[in-house]
Amino acid sequence: MKLYAPTLLLVVIAATAAVSQTTSPYYKKITNLQQQKGWSGMALLAPTWGICTSCSPTGTNVNWLRTPGVKTPALSGSSTQHHIGGTKPFGDILWNNHLIGDFSSQGIHDTSHTLVPKLHNFKYDVWFYVKNLSYSQALEFDINQFMGPLGFIWGHECRVAGGHEWDIWDNVNAHWIKTGVPCNPINNAWNHLVIQVQRTSKNQLLFKTITLNGKTATLNHLENPGKTSWHGLTINYQQDLNRYHQAYSIWLDRLNFSYW
Repeated sequence: MKLYAPTLLLVVIAATAAVSQTTSPYYKKITNLQQQKGWSGMALLAPTWGICTSCSPTGTNVNWLRTPGVKTPALSGSSTQHHIGGTKPFGDILWNNHLIGDFSSQGIHDTSHTLVPKLHNFKYDVWFYVKNLSYSQALEFDINQFMGPLGFIWGHECRVAGGHEWDIWDNVNAHWIKTGVPCNPINNAWNHLVIQVQRTSKNQLLFKTITLNGKTATLNHLENPGKTSWHGLTINYQQDLNRYHQAYSIWLDRLNFSYW
């Protein structure tokens, strides 16, 4: 997915579904997700970036490796390495974890479809260590809420080789929107990212804030949902190869996710 739209316009939000996490009976914080089971990797290839069903972690077009329990570099004592390589320019690997719904890694299957509709607020909090930052086309961090027929994908892409800027995902038109917000991770160092989003009372996606290494950008940008037949809550982490398909690794640690 490498489509871009005009620069993001900020909007003023009147009424939303804001509820304090301290007062919500549905609040939950899942900690150290990088250590937990339930992660699956899949390849996305240019030019359509559809899921490549014939690709494998040891393939030639694109290959990948996810190694948990890494002691160095690490903050918690147990980071997870994500490696991507191959021969296909702009190949991507997306790692996905189902938190609520079918295939839940947390044992929260919500078969009655009563929990997910009550959730409106989400926080993706992660530390990542970068080596060979210039080899990356982009890094992507997504929060996904599915309540068929409505699908809410809060996609956040840090374009590295693509211009050191944050993009967010247009669910209806299926393309990226430039925000104008710089994204400059530090090479050979730990970077701290916090993303906060919300599903409003009118069932719109509210992209609230992006905080990278202590600097917060307030977006307060609304988008309309897409379509889905699925039910659940998932998160993604994705790495993209550049035009020279140079292999590189990123380590994730202290990956915490909160919802309420």
